[in-house]
Amino acid sequence: MTAAAPEPVTLPAELVSQYARFSLYNSPYRAHDGGQAIDCYPGTLRDGRTTAAPSPVSGTVRETTTVRAPPKPYAPEHDFLILVDVDEPVELEGLVARVLHVDPTVETGDRVERGESLGELVRAGFFAPWVDNHLHVGFRRPDRNLRRASGSLPLEIGDGVDCRPLEWDGTGTVVAAGETYAVLDAPTHPDPGETFVGIRADGGGVLDGGIPHYDSGGVLRGPAARDGHERAEPGRHVSLNDDRLGTVGDDGRTIAWDESTVTANGDPITGLSTFCARDGDFGAKLICPDRRFSIGERVVVRVRGGASGGVASR
Repeated sequence: MTAAAPEPVTLPAELVSQYARFSLYNSPYRAHDGGQAIDCYPGTLRDGRTTAAPSPVSGTVRETTTVRAPPKPYAPEHDFLILVDVDEPVELEGLVARVLHVDPTVETGDRVERGESLGELVRAGFFAPWVDNHLHVGFRRPDRNLRRASGSLPLEIGDGVDCRPLEWDGTGTVVAAGETYAVLDAPTHPDPGETFVGIRADGGGVLDGGIPHYDSGGVLRGPAARDGHERAEPGRHVSLNDDRLGTVGDDGRTIAWDESTVTANGDPITGLSTFCARDGDFGAKLICPDRRFSIGERVVVRVRGGASGGVASR
């Protein structure tokens, strides 16, 4: 007999709202499968760096350790794992928080408060070059294997976290560009700093994940995104501007992406990065290490071949 899936852990507003952006699915790693971890992106400092690592919870540091990271020519082959016995928020009391991508300044036995820095954010081999600095956070019961990469509890965004779905027609002007990405000026955040927003799927809900450069993503349904129901119907096709993206799984939110290609002005690119954000710099993020865009360039984004039903490789 197959064991029942564990009940999701609800993340309260006080945990999520201290960060500028978050994502449950925008990662290629199994630790995020089914929304079992959240990546929390702090805001940038005045000099443009993002180094402070505010703790998602209050509690006592159980352990800090160095872990191996995938080899990348631009990053060290080690990362850090911080384990915290949680006592606040009360919804998470008794669980152990697993935090990665922070070089710790805390030690075993230290008391940390939510919002206090755990150390300095690091870019290890887990990061693709287009990914911004963030804390990877998961939660487990203390009797589980706490060092294993996968196996954390599935996460839900609580009712107090409003993530509004923004209509987007697939067009925009490039306002920021790097060697591997470009950011458009659309969709535009209507109220920066006050609420989270994300790109709306045609059937409702906020898209979350790398389309289709990671195997799967999700459709999140906060209070402003539910369109009358909590979950998407399993087996439902998800689309963006009538371009099919994938199919909703049995959990009502995880999407297996179809085998498709994202194009920008007709040229294939690696993909489209989707997430929730409350900062004013929000806009569609194109992943394009093989295609350079110029500031001010007008772009039309489409998803092609989405009806074939395959699964994109990582």
